[in-house]
Amino acid sequence: MPNIDLVQRDLAAVWHPCTQMKDHEWLPLIPVRRGKGVWLEDFDGNRYLDAISSWWVNLFGHSHPHINAALNAQLETLEHVLLAGFTHEAVIELSERLIAITPPGLERCFYADNGSSAIEVALKMSFHAWLNRNRPGKTRFVTLANSYHGETLGALAVGNVELYRQTYGPLLMQTITVPSPDCYHREPGESWHDYSVRRFEPMEGTLAQHSDEICAVIIEPLVQCAGGMRMYDPVYLALLRDACDHYGVHLIADEIAVGFGRTGTLFACEQAGITPDFLCLSKGLTGGYLPLSVVLTRSAIYDCFYDDYRRLRAFLHSHSYTGNPLGCRAALATLDLFGDGDVIEKNKLLAAAMQRATSSIGEHPHVGEVRQTGMILAIEMVREKRNRTPYPWQERRGLEVYQYALAHGVLLRPLGNVVYFMPPYVITPDEIDLLARVALDGIDQATRT
Repeated sequence: MPNIDLVQRDLAAVWHPCTQMKDHEWLPLIPVRRGKGVWLEDFDGNRYLDAISSWWVNLFGHSHPHINAALNAQLETLEHVLLAGFTHEAVIELSERLIAITPPGLERCFYADNGSSAIEVALKMSFHAWLNRNRPGKTRFVTLANSYHGETLGALAVGNVELYRQTYGPLLMQTITVPSPDCYHREPGESWHDYSVRRFEPMEGTLAQHSDEICAVIIEPLVQCAGGMRMYDPVYLALLRDACDHYGVHLIADEIAVGFGRTGTLFACEQAGITPDFLCLSKGLTGGYLPLSVVLTRSAIYDCFYDDYRRLRAFLHSHSYTGNPLGCRAALATLDLFGDGDVIEKNKLLAAAMQRATSSIGEHPHVGEVRQTGMILAIEMVREKRNRTPYPWQERRGLEVYQYALAHGVLLRPLGNVVYFMPPYVITPDEIDLLARVALDGIDQATRT
């Protein structure tokens, strides 16, 4: 079946996410027939290197034999059962293993269906824990400028994407936004560490002034992914953990995009030596196979809800597919792959290969910065290099890079003017070199005029 037949059927029935559907009058959809390793193949036999892990979810490549086998085995025994009053082996084992590998002190797992839902769980759980501790005045959340935490209403409210806030503002709760430690804005010669320390001052002041009304601070550790892959130093996390403890405020770490090795350690919080009060995980949790998310929290939070039924202190949240056995089994198989090989050490070699392959791109007259944290690398296109003057978003320069890359066998999906690599961990150095060449040529084409 050729691509064109599927495209026509799709456009007659499907509404795609994060998409202005009118674009597809001239921008072809790509129907995917199969995936293997880092490669996707369409129905006409064209292949595309998946440089963005299909929206950051795929860790060990498409159609991985170990995860496939684990899912097939699970299908033979149990596809799903409610997690209220019932349980199953996969969710128990997954919870035990997550508690063992996440930062110390996280001892309870609450499951949901996707990343945004995990954020909703953490927000509600923080508020409700304070309520159960007779602190009903603690109702507000602190978030960073340029942050993104998902697109359900609670997650949108604690994010800071201006388009979303303009559109859905009347539906959103009011939050406190503080400046981001985003090191793209540091002074010439200023280190990431020093800039991140300096940028902590507004957060400190906010907590000092409003701690009596704040439930929690929510943060994307080390990389603000949807905000253009903007990055900062781990010292900010260490300072934030100390301040939250001092002022009596919860800390929510949204590691949905950056967890499971993306930043160079298994979890980004490890680089600051901290444990959040809530750790939100999804995306790579199942290796890119099935929707599943989890919020890990401390026993002290769990104990706020543990009481006689008549006191009505139980946590009020549920999903029909909570702790789905297939999702849990995919997650367990993914954790097996971390345990069977030295993935983090091998990723350091791949990260170094990404750095080498892109070392000359920073000299491009329309590249303002090449930045990297572990297996995440970003290239910021600018109109004027000296002052880092951005291209107007209306020009859609990133879309030109996307189109060029597809024509040359690579799936890149820039965030505005930011071209980024977040590939599966099975990518090879030669494939990384291909990514860099295609990205540079695509940037050349997109910035000619």
